[in-house]
Amino acid sequence: MADTQRNPTDIPTDTSGTLDEALERIHLSGPERDGQLSNHAPMAIEALVRHGHARVAHRWLDTYRPKLEDMPGSVAPVTARNWQEALGDISRVADWTAFFERETADHPWRTVLAAWWPRLLPGIAAGATHGVIRVGHAVRTLLEGEETAPRVGELAHALGYWAARHQPLPALERLAPAPGAAAALDRVPLIGDQDGGIRSRFEQLTGFPDWPGRAPAGPEAARAAIEELVRAATHRYATHGHADPIMLVHAATAPNAVLRTLPALPSALWTPSLHAAWAATAAVTSAYGPREAQPVTQHLTTAQAAQRPQHPQEVFERAAAHGDDHTVKFTDTALDVGDATALVAAGRAIELNTPAW
Repeated sequence: MADTQRNPTDIPTDTSGTLDEALERIHLSGPERDGQLSNHAPMAIEALVRHGHARVAHRWLDTYRPKLEDMPGSVAPVTARNWQEALGDISRVADWTAFFERETADHPWRTVLAAWWPRLLPGIAAGATHGVIRVGHAVRTLLEGEETAPRVGELAHALGYWAARHQPLPALERLAPAPGAAAALDRVPLIGDQDGGIRSRFEQLTGFPDWPGRAPAGPEAARAAIEELVRAATHRYATHGHADPIMLVHAATAPNAVLRTLPALPSALWTPSLHAAWAATAAVTSAYGPREAQPVTQHLTTAQAAQRPQHPQEVFERAAAHGDDHTVKFTDTALDVGDATALVAAGRAIELNTPAW
């Protein structure tokens, strides 16, 4: 993927304090709104700032902030002894957040992440995969910049949300193997009833193609397989995103969050991370994918096709101007992939999703 080859000096650095200020504002709110909709502000703001759009971050947050809700009250403290009984209990999200705030205050954030990653990974589908996605954005910020209090605090909020929404998938059958990630996605069986909410959809999952098959030959092979998965899911959005333009972005952004987190994890955790990433992508694909692909140019005029942006920065500028949180996050992932098809897929997200302003 292109991002793995990028020179760190090419990545815009936020020296204005905009990200920290925005995170402090965001942390006054809870991780969800309107029932089970995730708070996308920390992820979208991080992507905007990272790609050089810090100047619009507070304006974006001003527009988004009225949608947010206060953090729920505490029920009872989560501790090292009772955490298992609180796992997956969204009513305990404030308790989980406070627990991880204490953990990251008492221990290096990498130590906390390494201890809790394997515990949370089986519930990667939590909050429509937003738990792991939020963690991925938080870790990227810590790896590439200063370890400020708001950024470490964001990791605590992200881990707390993942733990509170922890949701293991049902037992799944291993179906016939596929030769690659793209082929595996093509062979994912769609659930029978795609009219319900995400929980009812995931309850219908029965099995996924056996990919990548044999255990990868070491951590680097596992990392390469996750890269392949992110690329395949991003490309697939160009022709399949029309079925559910919002939900299907997560088929790419969830495994990319895992990929972003790998450098902060012990290499022994990379292979189980691959298997969890595939499960997340396959689950979203099965639950929301269309019965048939739609050629990208099918509904475009010649003029519209000619206006499709080709330069990555131009693509992200369009996404930032569009403002939709899912579109911004998906475009961020598409730029990580970095090839022409990924940029087309990002353009599709801009076309399919409703602008924020």
